[in-house]
Amino acid sequence: MAATPAWPPRSAPRLFVEHELGSGVRISLEGSQANYLARVMRVTPGDAVILCDDRTGEWAARVIEAGKRAVVLELVERLRPREQVPDFWLCPALLKKDRFDQVLEKATELGVARIQPVITRRCIADKLNLARARTITSEAAEQCVRTALPQLAEPARLDTMLRNWPTDRTLFFADETGGVPAAVAYAASQGPVALLIGPEGGFDLAEREMLRAHQQVKPIALGPRILRGETAAIAATALWMGVQGDWSN
Repeated sequence: MAATPAWPPRSAPRLFVEHELGSGVRISLEGSQANYLARVMRVTPGDAVILCDDRTGEWAARVIEAGKRAVVLELVERLRPREQVPDFWLCPALLKKDRFDQVLEKATELGVARIQPVITRRCIADKLNLARARTITSEAAEQCVRTALPQLAEPARLDTMLRNWPTDRTLFFADETGGVPAAVAYAASQGPVALLIGPEGGFDLAEREMLRAHQQVKPIALGPRILRGETAAIAATALWMGVQGDWSN
């Protein structure tokens, strides 16, 4: 007797949607998401689609109608609740668009809870298209089977961010002039944390002095080599996930 195929299949397409999901709910997807399902994935009635809403978790849905302009889905069952990601914020200085795109994508895949873009004196860019950035984080979350999107904040100037910094959250500052080795500092940390990564030109003297004078800031070193901004952000985040995050679960 042939085994019954698993449902939903692992190959089912995954999407984050704006609708709040629940058992038996029907939703109609239009625009780019409908185009992706109908024309790229070529779904037909009865096919499975996995949906997440960043509120209730991950759901299996069945295609009811697959038209050229809209795809109608019916929610069948919840597969997983919304995950609890580590309480880790990444605060990367703005970089050139393609490099910052990589930071957004990899930070999402690594499991950060919040991304707070920062504007420093040596930043090449000083603006961020938030709608485009949210698309990048959503697509990265779909790819890595994440059920919780990272919070994405408006870019903030460094002095403004420090002035409003929460008193209960440690801010690790990747200082190119030196600091406690990152792995050592991470292992000794307790409570909520964040990581600040500078731009390609690094922080200027006044910024470093401002950071080192802040009560919640702890300078750290990321090894003996000078890293690109995107490399530093990804490597230092991955290191924290291995030392204090959810990689050991």
